[in-house]
Amino acid sequence: MASAASREAIRAIRDWAVNGPVARPTPRSANDFGRLVFSDAVQRIKLPRDVYKRLRRTINRGEPLDESVADAVAVAVKDWALEHGATHYTHWFQPLTGITAEKHDAFLSPTPDGKAVTEFSGKELIKGEPDASSFPSGGMRSTFEARGYTAWDPTSPPWIYKTASGTTLVIPTAFISWTGESLDKKTPLLRSIEALSKQAVRVLKLFGSKADRVTTTCGPEQEYFLIDAHFYYTRPDLIGAGRTLFGAKPPKGQELEDQYFGSIPERVLACMREVEDELYAIGVPVKTRHNEVAPSQYEIAPIFEQANVATDHQMMVMETLKRVAPKHGLACLLHEKPFAGINGSGKHVNWSMGDSEGNNLLNPGDTPHDNIQFLVFCAAVMRAVNKYQGLLRMSVASAGNDHRLGANEAPPAIISIFLGDMLTGIFEQIEKGATRSTTHGGLLETGVDVLPKLPRDAGDRNRTSPFAFTGNKFEFRAVSSNQSIAFPNIVLNVAVADSLDYIATELEKAVEKGADFEDAVGKLLVKLTKENKQIIFNGNNYSDAWQKEASKRGLLNLRNTVDALPQLASAEAVKLFEAYKVLNKRELEARLEINLETYNKSINVEAQTMVLMANRYILPAALGYLTQVAQSVAAGKAAGVQSKEAKKLLVHVTKLVDAFKQRTEALTIAIAHEGNGESLKHAKYMRDKIVPAMAALREVGDAIESVVPSNDWPLPTYREMLFIK
Repeated sequence: MASAASREAIRAIRDWAVNGPVARPTPRSANDFGRLVFSDAVQRIKLPRDVYKRLRRTINRGEPLDESVADAVAVAVKDWALEHGATHYTHWFQPLTGITAEKHDAFLSPTPDGKAVTEFSGKELIKGEPDASSFPSGGMRSTFEARGYTAWDPTSPPWIYKTASGTTLVIPTAFISWTGESLDKKTPLLRSIEALSKQAVRVLKLFGSKADRVTTTCGPEQEYFLIDAHFYYTRPDLIGAGRTLFGAKPPKGQELEDQYFGSIPERVLACMREVEDELYAIGVPVKTRHNEVAPSQYEIAPIFEQANVATDHQMMVMETLKRVAPKHGLACLLHEKPFAGINGSGKHVNWSMGDSEGNNLLNPGDTPHDNIQFLVFCAAVMRAVNKYQGLLRMSVASAGNDHRLGANEAPPAIISIFLGDMLTGIFEQIEKGATRSTTHGGLLETGVDVLPKLPRDAGDRNRTSPFAFTGNKFEFRAVSSNQSIAFPNIVLNVAVADSLDYIATELEKAVEKGADFEDAVGKLLVKLTKENKQIIFNGNNYSDAWQKEASKRGLLNLRNTVDALPQLASAEAVKLFEAYKVLNKRELEARLEINLETYNKSINVEAQTMVLMANRYILPAALGYLTQVAQSVAAGKAAGVQSKEAKKLLVHVTKLVDAFKQRTEALTIAIAHEGNGESLKHAKYMRDKIVPAMAALREVGDAIESVVPSNDWPLPTYREMLFIK
């Protein structure tokens, strides 16, 4: 008594359990890490000494790279790639589609004598020319204006992509238009890192530091679902929309809390292992794997690295998960909310700053109340989040994330900072004019002699906060599982750059006027604390009380994507991004247009898919069951036996069928609305008309699923997809 997909899934799981993995994993060694990366170690070996030094200056100090160096690097990277069996190279970039793009070119070039040679010049390394007209540009480029360029990013090392179908050299690149405007996510990210570095170095010099560069670092934790591929291929909504548009709540969900950190199913573990092996080889520092809270939900997390490289690596994590899962008979779901009623998936981005001297600028040390440099940088982040909370909320806005934010262990739409008891106490002391002490956690007594005494942190963690301090970094928890981490990083970098600029300017003025530096810092910290303390909240972000309190504090509550996206091209945003030469007004307006179009198209695809499923899957099943019940009632009546409960069931199912058909027609009519004209106006229509109509249709569809016999139900159910592993 189960769907055909369920029977196939059970058979596949049984066969896998009997036969085991196709290939037993080989032991992993430290030498395997980065073995397919043109890394610093490989560069040192393959490049002439002077070329190597000049390339490292470009990577570490941001110095321009001349063509002669590029030619030497191109020869070395080509020879290295050929040693690994590469036949092609690709300029790998991140257009404004939300995914990556690549065009493969062969190393072999024909010669006049009918033979071929391997060629790869510095010009080919530095610049490619993909057609820009077919990528989203938000109106910056007309369809007939096709020229676009990819530009090599030397700060993110090339790697080798190996598959059974061939081997390719992957060169991370930026993507810009013929007019010089950014058509990608990497270019503004690099600009934002440079902007922050410039302002942070100004502050550090005031403290006597010799650092000449500051980089941002991050480590994104990727949550995802794995379900049997048979279920995936028989769910049109998962294929087309990435999430289940229908699905009744199963008898058991996550309420027993028996999934989190539980034993990993063997087939899932085999998939995880292969993903890790591939990522390990291309230098992605994956560290952690575990079961997440929801059934069939998992997490993979790297250690932190430079933000630009981390962004490239994060895209590879998602691509590798999607590619490897089918090899194990699984489908990887990266949507923010693939299943209603249980936890959605996020991508918690752990963000910090480090200088060229090797110091983490957000490390409080043992006595943070005396560490005024740390307090200044922490206050800069606090000001940035408070002043630009709308931009930060916008940076994580999407149709998918609207289903996640504010529920099931996802942070709410209100941006606030959790500092913890220790730091909050210090800033409260600062506001009063002096810092005298730091709260320490001491030792945690377990009550068992054989167990060690554990050092206790000075404050607890807050899993409801969208932006939390976690020891020596901030964790931006509102980032969604399916998005690139580039734009959240860009916004955070530019916002913090603005705060550091403000701080450096104020302190420089004070010093020029002859003020004592420490006194000037103290007065500025008091000012920053008083002006921005409203952004600090250590309580329960899910509570109704916080909604009211946040309103009193004047914090923004941009509840959905349509409310949040206009922040992107606001006067405040344009002023900020243009001041630090990260994005100009045209580039910002283009991104707003693209994001609105993406929202509208996503909702439209979901609505169209719902109508298809309603008419071709659910309604036929409902009518079939209605016929069975009606025939049963008629047969009883003919036999002289009348069942009141059977008649009630007939009435109930009839009402469900009528309501379902009516709501399907209502959604069909709503979809027919023409979206010509202003994208924002259309997005509001989608939010206010289409989304509620979809919810109303789903309500009845799920009620029908709850009464139709399982062997007559045409779709895999939540019970099957989440628990048959």
